[in-house]
Amino acid sequence: MSLQNLEVPKYKIGLVANSAHQNSKDAALVQLLSGSKNSIEHVLKPHFSVVGRTMDAIKIYDLLTDYPDIERLPYGHDGGLMRLVSRIVDPDPEKSLNAIIYLMDPVDSSSAFPEALALKRQCVIHGKPFLSTLAGAREWIELESMNLTGEKTAALDPYFSYENQGIALIAHDAMKPEMLRLAEKHFDFLDRFKVRYATGTTGGLLNELAIKIKGSREGKNWVIPCLSGPMGGDAQIAELVLDRKCGRILFLEDPHVARQHEADIQLLERAARVVTDFASCNSDNKSADRWLGLLAKRA
Repeated sequence: MSLQNLEVPKYKIGLVANSAHQNSKDAALVQLLSGSKNSIEHVLKPHFSVVGRTMDAIKIYDLLTDYPDIERLPYGHDGGLMRLVSRIVDPDPEKSLNAIIYLMDPVDSSSAFPEALALKRQCVIHGKPFLSTLAGAREWIELESMNLTGEKTAALDPYFSYENQGIALIAHDAMKPEMLRLAEKHFDFLDRFKVRYATGTTGGLLNELAIKIKGSREGKNWVIPCLSGPMGGDAQIAELVLDRKCGRILFLEDPHVARQHEADIQLLERAARVVTDFASCNSDNKSADRWLGLLAKRA
């Protein structure tokens, strides 16, 4: 489809990758930018704000050659990540970023620095995608591109074959009503997955919803319930992710409350980053509705 007469939104993306994801020809950064080259350069045409060492890798591996709208930020130790946090929260739409791609290596200590944690938290607060795995970033670019053109990347079709996949649905207490609203609205789509997982009370509530929609026989075990998050449910789902039985996680977080089991939440996110080419974790409460709708459309 021609984009000549199509009004394309201005995408402004912060981009950073840990060392392990940018130091070889088959690193995640290289796979992402080379595999999504057409969508980036000819459809989305985003403005990139790129942290120093990641920008070095882009040049070394000849990625985004002659791309006109790319800005180099300082190295991380000189405040590059801090600048991304500031731009995520900037109220000026001309300055603010609307998505972060941060390809995180789970064994890189810099991913636990305060600015890295703040970057993710502010994305959640301000309703902007925080894409920390290759699978998640590649999916987001594909969905946004498809939504504009109606065209799909055939090589990615297996990644959107939901009938063979699992999804986890997790919500903090304040977000449980929103999870139920989303599940009811997108029930037919979620029903296509081979298996659904949820922690604690959320799993029980979702099964009650499924019974209301599908009847007691088919709806009873619509979701496989794990333990509650504080009791280890996040760890149970993390193992499913590591075993490649669950490739998508919708985690509706409440960023404004103290969470005694914060380590368990980080464990689950880290598991997704271990299998970066397979799993994605969506914590963007404000655009979860859009994400589920575009996933259904991509099918």
